[in-house]
Amino acid sequence: MALFEEEMDTSPMVSSLLSSLANYTNLPTGSKEHEEAENNEEGARPSKKPVKAPQLGTLMGVYLPCIQNIFGVILFLRMTWMVGVGGVFGSFIIVFMCCSTTMLTAISMSAIATNGVVPAGGSYYMISRSLGPEFGGAVGICFYLGTTFAGAMYILGCIEILLIYIIPQAAIFKIEGLEGPEAELALLNNMRVYGTIVLSFMSLVVFVGVKYVNKLALLFLACVILSIVAVYAGVIKTAMDPPVFPVCLLGNRTLLSKGYDVCAKVVETDNETVTTQLWRTFCDSDSLDATCDEYFTSNNVTEIQGIPGVTSGILAENLFGNYLEKGMFLEKRRVASEESADSPPTGANRYVMADITSFFTLLVGIYFPSVTGIMAGSNRSGDLRDAQKSIPIGTIAAITTTSIVYMSTVVLFGACIEGVVLRDKFGEGVNGNLVIGTLAWPSPWVIVFGSFFSTCGAGLQSLTGAPRLLQAIARDGIIPFLRVFGHGKDNGEPTWALLLTGCICEIGIIIASLDAVAPILSMFFLMCYMFVNLACALQTLLRTPNWRPRFKFYHWALSFLGMSLCLSLMFICSWFYAIIAMGIATCIYKYIEFCGAEKEWGDGIRGISLSAARFALMRLEEGPPHTKNWRPQILVLVSVDAEQNVEQPRLLSLANQLKAGKGLTIVGTSVQGTFLDNYAEAQKADQSLRKLMETEKVKGFPQVVISSNLRDGTSHLIQVGGLGGLKHNTVMVSWPRNWKQPECHQQFRNFIEVVRETTIASLALLVPKNISSYPSNGERFTEGHIDVWWIVHDGGMLMLLPFLLRQHKVWRKCKMRIFTVAQMDDNSIQMKKDLITFLYHLRIDAAVEVVEMHDGDISAYTYEKTLVMEQRSQILKQMHLTKNEKEREIQSITDSSRGSIRRKNPSASRSRPSVDEGASVAEQPEDESVAVSDPKQVRLIHGRTASSTPASPTSPASPTDGAERGQTGANPEAGKDLFNMKPEWEHLSPVDVRRMHTAMRLNEVITKKSKEAKLVLLNMPGPPKNRVGNENYMEFLEVLTEGLNRVLLVRGGGREVITIYS
Repeated sequence: MALFEEEMDTSPMVSSLLSSLANYTNLPTGSKEHEEAENNEEGARPSKKPVKAPQLGTLMGVYLPCIQNIFGVILFLRMTWMVGVGGVFGSFIIVFMCCSTTMLTAISMSAIATNGVVPAGGSYYMISRSLGPEFGGAVGICFYLGTTFAGAMYILGCIEILLIYIIPQAAIFKIEGLEGPEAELALLNNMRVYGTIVLSFMSLVVFVGVKYVNKLALLFLACVILSIVAVYAGVIKTAMDPPVFPVCLLGNRTLLSKGYDVCAKVVETDNETVTTQLWRTFCDSDSLDATCDEYFTSNNVTEIQGIPGVTSGILAENLFGNYLEKGMFLEKRRVASEESADSPPTGANRYVMADITSFFTLLVGIYFPSVTGIMAGSNRSGDLRDAQKSIPIGTIAAITTTSIVYMSTVVLFGACIEGVVLRDKFGEGVNGNLVIGTLAWPSPWVIVFGSFFSTCGAGLQSLTGAPRLLQAIARDGIIPFLRVFGHGKDNGEPTWALLLTGCICEIGIIIASLDAVAPILSMFFLMCYMFVNLACALQTLLRTPNWRPRFKFYHWALSFLGMSLCLSLMFICSWFYAIIAMGIATCIYKYIEFCGAEKEWGDGIRGISLSAARFALMRLEEGPPHTKNWRPQILVLVSVDAEQNVEQPRLLSLANQLKAGKGLTIVGTSVQGTFLDNYAEAQKADQSLRKLMETEKVKGFPQVVISSNLRDGTSHLIQVGGLGGLKHNTVMVSWPRNWKQPECHQQFRNFIEVVRETTIASLALLVPKNISSYPSNGERFTEGHIDVWWIVHDGGMLMLLPFLLRQHKVWRKCKMRIFTVAQMDDNSIQMKKDLITFLYHLRIDAAVEVVEMHDGDISAYTYEKTLVMEQRSQILKQMHLTKNEKEREIQSITDSSRGSIRRKNPSASRSRPSVDEGASVAEQPEDESVAVSDPKQVRLIHGRTASSTPASPTSPASPTDGAERGQTGANPEAGKDLFNMKPEWEHLSPVDVRRMHTAMRLNEVITKKSKEAKLVLLNMPGPPKNRVGNENYMEFLEVLTEGLNRVLLVRGGGREVITIYS
């Protein structure tokens, strides 16, 4: 292994890696640690015991917990009512649809759970790691709310069993003698009071000792299984000996069992006809000639068997639904009754009546919570001996078992129990017995007490699990305002999360109706299951290399079917609740997206982004974008200092202000050196760019290249920036500062090369001059103008850029003005009309002005400026010659200058238009000029001192220029340099003189019109074709923009970027 000795620190040996992975243990943060902490508190200094390996198998670890969580309060309290109202056929469809949804979800969950180690956290962990923190946080909160409301539902079920079936006398708000809304309100108030008491007690139990809840879990499970077995035993017994549960009917209406002692109007006692309690209920006296209710008089009283048995053939009668409006009487089918249409219904407290309006979608919402709980196995993954084997087998087996039980009970209830008894939600017609209890064997109390303890246990487990789920979300840190709930007691118990859970659970208790709470938690669970299916489908379709689940019996189509079923069931249950639940999830998603912590979990959404980006890039390769789709994709070239900090941060501010076009932004810089030696500097520069981009809110990508010199690095950025069809079409580079100083000559040469390269590559170029004076993103212009000087057509860039800038809040209040230049043979009036029409078609609001600029005589000052420019070019040229070449060149300049100095120039030649600055070096009197043969002057050129290039009279009065002037004044010999030599003007290049003349005339006009403008946009002239005139080109641009505060030089890319067409 000597070959790999140097890499041992970063790349461990395979043997040690396998050892660490094989000994990996993953105990969930929760009840187990809490129990161990409580046990440790009993001893003074407990010794650290080795952590035991998880020992739970499929049966105890997954199957039985899922069975316990799936079977619940709905089975015992609402299943018979659902069959009676929806019919066997409709109820079977509901059960099959819900069970199919959970089975498909379990298949998707099994695939995710077996794709690597799943720590405790269940569905939240799986979704967040599969779909990212945004989806994970949103669905995690929904799952938490669903679990919390499930706790409220179990507590309400527990109170309902207690107050209606076990101890009705314990009611604080008496229901006796009340009817209608008053009786309903009294029942709900009882539920609220007792529910709050039970919730407080359960929360206290969870807070004090979770280990007691865990130890009682087996007892609660035994109650559930015993109750279900008792129901099946009762069904078998009805075939041989049906139990006696008589139901009394008046006509076809079911009578309250507490309203009669004998199911008859009168009875014969000692050959005497005596009225019964039922008679006294409907009549005004005990006598036979009393005035009675009309319906009572017209119809007979009959007694039917409430549970005729499985062989009675009652199934045919219960096959189809019988949906009821609130307040309707429970009537037996196929039984005639005489009812006068004119007689008002009386005696609401005499009949069994529907307490709510029922319909198919309501039944779906109420029933669905009875199939939830399939995550119990995955939540315990840390306790399983082999989670990847146990979770799929145990979960699917539990769902199969519970689905068979649910479907069979639907059929058996319809085949054994009379329809009016099934529709009797609270057993008011069968002496107040729990309807499912009437079927159980050996006694109804088996079901009553079994369901009571199972609902208590389920409520305790919900109050145990929900705070830990919230704690897991809070500790992930993806939702900042929830971080306080990640803290708890020293042993890890989530105290604050338990408090919040109790408060939210109290909301469900205040609602007080089991039928109203069930659809709420159905929404949250359905949303959770929907995203589990989505996660599996996406991972399967994206085919990410890490997607290698051990569970092989899955398919993306099954996951999409499960997702579609979940979404459909949400809107079937309640479109209103569905929209609220999705709104809550969307708000949480957007909150995490904007304010949450950045997490990289290798999620599937990132995989979707990669696939979508690849697809989009391939589409972009099909051809260049249409003019209507053109937007500036900007490559911002910045320079960094020795500490790798950006020297021109305002460039990024300007780029951000131009991003109303929502195009690509690449911020690039180059680091000088080699990749091996300077990689650390490049990484530091990259971080500096990212930080600045984040500060300036620039949405884009940083790019740093390492090159042997900065010129090549910049060229590489221009060539290879972007990817495929998503490449930059515009380059933004700052105007080189202090380019006239000798030590900065390479800087402006690089700048001109950038101009040339963008021209060849057909890229647009933006050059902001005096970038430090540009506004930051926080500044606001309350008034002012953006002036566009449209001299040559550049494809519309000059029109588009001000429009984009004015979309940003910095420039929004500025008005746009467009100036164009008319020459001698142009019709300025027609030009203005045409330009106004053109802007109207472009839908751009701007003031228009045509400036007439005729070709006048070239002034003497123009010649002087050209002379200074050419002399500077000659001196800068000396800096690149060898010592001998320098001496020869200096001698030739000296010889030619001596002859020209002897000849006098007309005095008018020094006449000049008024300028803001003082006399320049070039305009000093002749008698102050000195020959360059002075040895001091020769040494000056050889030494390349700063005085060899004094400030140009055309440059703005910058601090650097002022310093140079000070140096010149302080040193008279240095001031008498080559710039004072005046060759004859006829020796100057006519092209340079003409360009200087144009630059000066344009500058005069622009300065006059746009001196106070907040920004001036100006066509940028093209660079010289050969490199001899580089210095002259810079001088022309300097003269063109002199006296202007903010100038944006714009050079088009050779294509139209704006169009009048829609």
